[in-house]
Amino acid sequence: MPLITRRKFLQATAAVATTGAFAIGADATILEPNDPQLVRVEIPLTRLPRSFDGFTIAQLSDFHYDEVFSVIPIRKAVKRVNDLHPDLIVLTGDFVTVPMPDDFLPEKSANRYTVKEAIRTAAPCAKLLHRLRARLGVFAILGNHDVFSAPDFITKCLSDRGIPVLRNSSIPIEVGKARFWLAGIDDVMQGTPDLNGALNSIPKDEAVVLLSHEPDFADEASHHPIDLQLSGHSHGGQIWLPIIGAPWLPPFARKYPRGKYQIGGLTLYTNIGLGTIRIPMRLNCTPEITLFTLRTGRSS
Repeated sequence: MPLITRRKFLQATAAVATTGAFAIGADATILEPNDPQLVRVEIPLTRLPRSFDGFTIAQLSDFHYDEVFSVIPIRKAVKRVNDLHPDLIVLTGDFVTVPMPDDFLPEKSANRYTVKEAIRTAAPCAKLLHRLRARLGVFAILGNHDVFSAPDFITKCLSDRGIPVLRNSSIPIEVGKARFWLAGIDDVMQGTPDLNGALNSIPKDEAVVLLSHEPDFADEASHHPIDLQLSGHSHGGQIWLPIIGAPWLPPFARKYPRGKYQIGGLTLYTNIGLGTIRIPMRLNCTPEITLFTLRTGRSS
């Protein structure tokens, strides 16, 4: 049996490490960002009417539409969600991406920015999401990228495609004579959120599902009669390392970055999104479709 020299051993080790790094890189940039996973979650809500037991809500978030990268997982997600036949679909913001500063065009009439890229991508994103089907409709809120860029234009693109945008407002979701309320607030980071305004018309004893782009808003929401908050924003960090977790997370997504949490009487779920920002890469943060099954009972 031939002896392996130290040099050959080191060369072989380096080759294996290089191959492994290439495989991880290929998975993070080619495979993982393009193949959404379905996450099923049962949510018991004490105030949910019995006739809603088994009611399903599909959540998609953080689309960051572009015609090369994120369009692939968005298309796949639309088909997979429709195959689930959910009762309701909610979209929790960031349909576009605010580009780098060179692309900003300052508006003369407001202290905001109209962003060429956001305007270019909002319409095709809405057109693609228009294919979503749910028994009781599709509803959306805006994210920080949407509000920082062209919120009224993005809202119009969605509403023109039959997707109402909830901005500090709520609507009843009714089955027969029973109902719960779907509420949505304007973006916490860039908008003018008014939770009291969104809840104002809701009877105090009726169940509420709140759409809030930023998950860490749950600390505020938990002081109000809200049963479930659905959020996005974090992307799960896009990169999630063993033991370390995410090397970086955006503001308002650092406390509750992914999955299910219980904050007092409020249940929170943070969806890790479909698209990517700046770098089209995900590692241990596979794009997510969440299907919630609501149950009548006590949250745990």
